Amino acid sequence: MTHDDVWRAIERFATEHGMSCSGLAKCSGLDPTTFNKSKRWSKEGQPRWPSTNSISKILSSTGANISDFTKFIGERE
Repeated sequence: MTHDDVWRAIERFATEHGMSCSGLAKCSGLDPTTFNKSKRWSKEGQPRWPSTNSISKILSSTGANISDFTKFIGERE
């Protein structure tokens, strides 16, 4: 599981639920910019991973469970 895999999973999860990443964040009570591509790396070039709290909120808001999300990790288009 890589940093890119997790972010790609969020993108695909949002799409599966008929939303953009921004829409998914808003629907989940998060700041709409939470999943922006610009926030995935620090200014120093270090990867920023989504928090477990953010993942929990997107699962709760969509009625999904963790396996519904993890099926997208490592899956290529």
